[in-house]
Amino acid sequence: MTLRRSAATVLAASAVLCAATATTAVAAPSPKPVIPSGLYGESDPTYDGVWRQSLALLAQDTVGIKPAAKAVNWLVGQQCDSGGFASFRADAAEPCTSKTMTDSNATAAAVQALSALGGQDAAVKKGVSWLKGAQNQDGGWGYNPGSPSDANSTSVVIGALAAAGEKPAEVKSQEDKSPYDALVTFSVPCDAKTGGGAFAYQPDKAGKLAPNADATAAGVLGGLGQKLDAKGKKPGDKPGQKPVKCVKGKLTPAQAAANGAAYLDDVLAKTGHLDTPPMPGAEDTKAQPDFGNTADAVVALAAQGGAEQARKPLEWLEKNSAAWAKGNGPAAYAQLIFAAHATGTDPKSFGGADLVKALNATGPAPEAADKAADDAADEKKDDGGGGFGTWWIVAVFFIASVGAGILFSGRKKKNQQL
Repeated sequence: MTLRRSAATVLAASAVLCAATATTAVAAPSPKPVIPSGLYGESDPTYDGVWRQSLALLAQDTVGIKPAAKAVNWLVGQQCDSGGFASFRADAAEPCTSKTMTDSNATAAAVQALSALGGQDAAVKKGVSWLKGAQNQDGGWGYNPGSPSDANSTSVVIGALAAAGEKPAEVKSQEDKSPYDALVTFSVPCDAKTGGGAFAYQPDKAGKLAPNADATAAGVLGGLGQKLDAKGKKPGDKPGQKPVKCVKGKLTPAQAAANGAAYLDDVLAKTGHLDTPPMPGAEDTKAQPDFGNTADAVVALAAQGGAEQARKPLEWLEKNSAAWAKGNGPAAYAQLIFAAHATGTDPKSFGGADLVKALNATGPAPEAADKAADDAADEKKDDGGGGFGTWWIVAVFFIASVGAGILFSGRKKKNQQL
């Protein structure tokens, strides 16, 4: 689920275009960002601080790690009195105002993480209350309160509601619309010229739906009522609808999820990975592998149809994701841990990499580990087991200075252009 990753794409693309039109200007060196104590990662947290912290803490909890108290406290301290979270607040001691850009993605991710960690009932309750207050009349959520609903935001909020013990289907707007009512409207019809079964981020100005892999991975989890750290189906579980054929007509959330999984399965069949379109103005016009979206797709496929369904993209990630994760930090490591978790793969031996150790190294040392979980993982590794035998994500945001002007791009979801 890469709601946040794409903001980086927009920002970087804008920088490329701006640089291309400047003939004599020289970009001033960017100052090294000040990273607050307790925050994971070393890149500028302006656009993704709460998001990456939430994913890091959730991933640690998923593998039985107790995060550092100051890391949890930092996240809780980012919450506004209203219950919402902004992407990042440099001075959390200052109260939020009407100008504080709280958003559904940061809030939902924080709610998911704090619900998993436990002991944060007050913060979770306030966050859920804020999310309910930001619900659109169609039942869904946009990135910021009042913005049109989109598949990504609606899906990550569904996960947050489920994590907090709510029943998403019963969280309804004044027009009696649930999150699922909104979500299925983003499902591309099976008879569309391209992308039948996928989810669109939002309809375009003409009301048409364009397939979007990012939105599809998010939409599959949303349709299943699952969280970012969804566990894949196992033998003996109630079978999901096998993603082999697009179901036509009026869809249930589960059918929309199965259609989305079928679309992802088809796109991944050739290379095992999803792609990012070239940035506008870039010299290289070839699409590049999208590691984050591929990891999200693994979770979605495993949650919908089981680990076997996600085998090919998981194996591709194990072979190719190390450099990407190292370059992108805690949220990237968290996404890979979620992929491992969903498929029953050992995250401490992921293509030869220890994802847990790498994630822990990006921030405050954890307080404790679940020894039983560690012993079980080690025993599984010794036995030769472990998976297959082995939710805009975070790129570094650049602010390019061209002459005396400063390029700035807001962090609103951009997925329509991906």
